[in-house]
Amino acid sequence: MNKKIRQLAFGMMALYVLLFAAMNYWQVGRASELNARTDNYRAIRREFDRPRGEIITADGVVVAQSVATPQGSQFPYQRQYPTGSLFGGVTGYYSFGYGASQVERTENDVLTGQTAQQYVGNIQDVFTDGDGTGTVRLTLRNDLQEVARDALAGRDGSVVMLDMDGRVLAMYSNPNFDPNAIVDPDFDAAGNALSALNEDETEPLLNHAYQLRYMPGSTFKVITAGIALEAGVMALDMPPFDRVSEWTPPQTSNPIQNYEGSNCGGDLREVFRRSCNIPFAQTALAVGVPGMIAGTQAWGMEQPIPLDLPRPTASTFGSADDLDQQLPLVAIRGFGQQEVQMVPLHMAMIAQTVANGGEMMRPYVVDATLDSRDRPLTVTEPSVWLRPISPQTAATLNELMQGVVTDGTASCCLGISGIPIAAKTGTAQLNNDGQPQESHAWIIAFAPADNPQYAVAVMLEGTNEAISASTGGRLGGPIAQRMFETVFG
Repeated sequence: MNKKIRQLAFGMMALYVLLFAAMNYWQVGRASELNARTDNYRAIRREFDRPRGEIITADGVVVAQSVATPQGSQFPYQRQYPTGSLFGGVTGYYSFGYGASQVERTENDVLTGQTAQQYVGNIQDVFTDGDGTGTVRLTLRNDLQEVARDALAGRDGSVVMLDMDGRVLAMYSNPNFDPNAIVDPDFDAAGNALSALNEDETEPLLNHAYQLRYMPGSTFKVITAGIALEAGVMALDMPPFDRVSEWTPPQTSNPIQNYEGSNCGGDLREVFRRSCNIPFAQTALAVGVPGMIAGTQAWGMEQPIPLDLPRPTASTFGSADDLDQQLPLVAIRGFGQQEVQMVPLHMAMIAQTVANGGEMMRPYVVDATLDSRDRPLTVTEPSVWLRPISPQTAATLNELMQGVVTDGTASCCLGISGIPIAAKTGTAQLNNDGQPQESHAWIIAFAPADNPQYAVAVMLEGTNEAISASTGGRLGGPIAQRMFETVFG
């Protein structure tokens, strides 16, 4: 009898251990995964029965908040976005029926008070009527975001401004969306709004500044020049390039031309500030296919930008298959055409890298997270992502980019008295020969050039004749100038 009792006791203990392990596995080990499931309505309902913390800008503007609803409403709180579409591409939305995106998604635990630090710290809230939620403070500034929006004036495109530590101070793009439409308490209205946004061919739900990429045109010459300077193929004292209007690369009889067929050449300073295409096509071939592929990868191409927002995309040099048998394509890519595609945020990082003496910083939009009593939970520390060029090469590129502003393609439209600016313009031709002109307009810049503090990238999509008929300097220059004028007062 005693033996059977012992066996039963051991069996019960074994079952208890299994039950304990299973409960810990599901309630602790996989709690975050289960809570994040879109079909876990109990967890979603529980979150919507509680308040949610604020998302605020670096200059103190509330861009996402929860407000109490009238008595009798389905939920006691409603998510609101006071600035509408101005920050929609960064905050994202938080919806009962359609989940969350952007910062609302990545910082969900902080906003709902579910981090380990908050569980411990929120004990005091039981006695002080605190709600236990957290606050997310962005690096972006409301005033700069408004300037970017107003300067784009409804045109499709993106404006990004960074500081030298990698903080994203502004990141605005058209088209975009107003998250208030997706969190409408009328589920049918919210669903219709989201469906319309999903079906829109312009992809307004994507943040075009970091989730899409575009042909960069001559702004890419900064990268080509950086690769060539590092490889010893370019130098300030090198012999001048021939002054020609066209040049035929190997393996083809189809010549490459400078912009609008101009006669262009001279020393490195001249071909850079005038943005001659042929010298950079020749330089790409002089560097060679392996060198260009390795060089572009050193600048961070072919890998997603390490931004603290969901689903960042990667810039690309294009297909590398059999490129040694397609040298004309390599030449064309040397000045930012053909399959080269760059993310606007990445282009701002290119300018920042030159300004930073060759260090490319990790960009970030979340400056800090705070608990219910405004004590820091996390504070983002700046960090270096890549070092694609040496300080010496960065100094040379800085000098070349200053020439673009003082006596080159940006001299018409970018300049602030007493503040030296370095820049590179680009006009990316999208149409084939004989077709109507269609081009993106670009500019990247940083200032002050002798003591850099801010870097900017502006891209206007070639979606209308006015943009396609102009240049990066004429269209992007004034936008970059307005951004600099705002930060320099």
